[in-house]
Amino acid sequence: MKRRNFIQKSALTTGAISLASSLAYANSMNQKPKVHKYNLKYAPHLGMFKNLAGEDPIDQLNFMADQGYTAFEDNEMRKRPIELQEKMAKTMKERGLEMGVFVAHEIHWKTPNLASGDKAKRVEFLNDIKNSIAVAKRVNAKWMTVVPGHLDLKLKMGYQTANVIESLRQASALLEPHNIAMVLEPLNFRDHPGLFLTDSPQAYEICRAVDSPSCKILFDIYHQQIQEGNLIPNMEASWSEIAYIQIGDNPGRKEPTTGEINYGNVFKWIHEQGYDGILGMEHGNSREGKEGELAVIEAYKKVDSFK
Repeated sequence: MKRRNFIQKSALTTGAISLASSLAYANSMNQKPKVHKYNLKYAPHLGMFKNLAGEDPIDQLNFMADQGYTAFEDNEMRKRPIELQEKMAKTMKERGLEMGVFVAHEIHWKTPNLASGDKAKRVEFLNDIKNSIAVAKRVNAKWMTVVPGHLDLKLKMGYQTANVIESLRQASALLEPHNIAMVLEPLNFRDHPGLFLTDSPQAYEICRAVDSPSCKILFDIYHQQIQEGNLIPNMEASWSEIAYIQIGDNPGRKEPTTGEINYGNVFKWIHEQGYDGILGMEHGNSREGKEGELAVIEAYKKVDSFK
């Protein structure tokens, strides 16, 4: 065969293969796999499926939607570039992903903050809330996480509580016109020793005192299993003030089915209350790589199969 004819034939063959591949890809795109339908709005976070979806945040959001998730949360959203916030918001809207919480302010993990009554620290907190309102509007968020910070060991608990309530009342006045709620997150003594807010009854008492639709409870099941246990009765007692829920098994803070919590029963109870809010998947993966990410997906299908 002459060289010229060989080149022409090779080019035609290559073109045919490419065309066939393109058609096969197009067909596969038209034949969308059946998306799993969950009973509750579980919300993954960035990085949870990075081995399956890739590092790009937009690809990860699309992957979450493809798996049947209808919500998403991102603690770090406040600190992300505005351009990325806007791109993520656009993707979430297109894919039917409801935005969950992001952290609304700089948390004082080691020093007294809201509990101290220090006016400068209160102003810092309120300025963070103002800035977070703009972020919430940009990404269509209805909730933002607030952690009141460390105890003030120089003050009696009653005074600390009064100081926290006053700060939250002022923050609520900023949030109410925008129909945005800050959700107070009690944290356990083992992972976060020395913090002011630890228990669901304490959070309930504070929310009742603030008396605003913009000040509610974030009930993190992982933290409260360690801190107080008795999960369903404690949720039931504070249910009127719970606006957001987060997930993690104990011990380990990994996906459901890896620890001691009977998440099937817990989720069934939550569903029976008519809960239409988000449940943030604020935990790590028990196994690394793609295998671990697939295990997370299967674990949620298992514990959500209560109907």
